[in-house]
Amino acid sequence: MAEHNEIGQKGEQIASDFLKNKGYTILETNWRFKNLEADIIAQQNKTLIIAEVKTRQSNYFGEPETFVTKQKQKNLIKAAHAYIERSNSDFEVRFDIISIIIGKNESKVNHIEDAFLFSH
Repeated sequence: MAEHNEIGQKGEQIASDFLKNKGYTILETNWRFKNLEADIIAQQNKTLIIAEVKTRQSNYFGEPETFVTKQKQKNLIKAAHAYIERSNSDFEVRFDIISIIIGKNESKVNHIEDAFLFSH
């Protein structure tokens, strides 16, 4: 497996653990619909959280969250619509970005709630 894939998987596990520790319920990880993917789908009270996880080994080229493009946001919104339809969910929806920098000795997690908006 390519090193960037291993880093991504490690970041997603760190993000899942982070959310669990904050009291979120993880409903899905790497949820797929056609060619779309949501890294984490979680629930907190009556809110459905669609989280994009961005993991890097440094912020040399910028903070990881800056790599969530408008196209990625559109794709996450489409994936959220599909998930809501399939699960018949009636929750409020929030899009978060979890930015992780994996260092040699520790990892830095930045949880950005309501990172972008959508209307349904």
